Amino acid sequence: MAIYDSIGTTYSYTRRPDPRIAVKIHEALGDAATVINVGAGSGSYEPPQTILAVEPSSVMIAQRPSGSARALQASAESIPLVDDSADAVMALLTVHHWSDLEAGIGELLRIARRRVVVFTWDQVVFRRFWLVDEYLPEAAVFDDTRAVAVDRLAALLGGARIDMVPIPHDCTDGFGAAFWRRPEAYLDPQVRAGISMLAQTGEEVLRPGLARLSDDLSSGLWHERHADLLDRETLDIGYRLLVADL
Repeated sequence: MAIYDSIGTTYSYTRRPDPRIAVKIHEALGDAATVINVGAGSGSYEPPQTILAVEPSSVMIAQRPSGSARALQASAESIPLVDDSADAVMALLTVHHWSDLEAGIGELLRIARRRVVVFTWDQVVFRRFWLVDEYLPEAAVFDDTRAVAVDRLAALLGGARIDMVPIPHDCTDGFGAAFWRRPEAYLDPQVRAGISMLAQTGEEVLRPGLARLSDDLSSGLWHERHADLLDRETLDIGYRLLVADL
């Protein structure tokens, strides 16, 4: 069963595309006239020239907005399309879910004519994020088992360019570190359900750390400890955009 069949049921509520991140992704796609979105989920960040979405989870496909590109239920590791199917292929916050990274990257390179764009994160940087460093180290340990080293990913893509993606303080896409200046959000079960590292780590494991976070927010300790974040507009928390020209 695709993992998002179980953890993706509320995805469309908490994972709304952030327009500032969208600009960076669409710029990375360049002048591609046709785009395929692999690991497409509910369709976040798909540009108008998207001709096909590839997604293994029927639950995620069902959440795609009306008018979205046609969705094909298939895995990244085996995409039933001919070579050079589109000018560009994008894969956003998905490679860490793949069972065979090399096969999946090989498929991206096979079906793309000109460019591959991958949005991911650098686990070395992300591990310094206050949520996992101070409160939920168990989630960081879980991510250690699936995170893909950015340098390895760039090499598999044939030498991709790596761009830092700063995350705005009011990011509308509720991925792992999106709430870096809104710590109370992590106490919301619906928010946690939309973050795979938390949903897959499990509520029982997270409960002690969440209780500490709740106490520190109530006492003001979190705000004292992280006063330097309160006036920041954006933050580098490790999110990276890889662009490979073929």
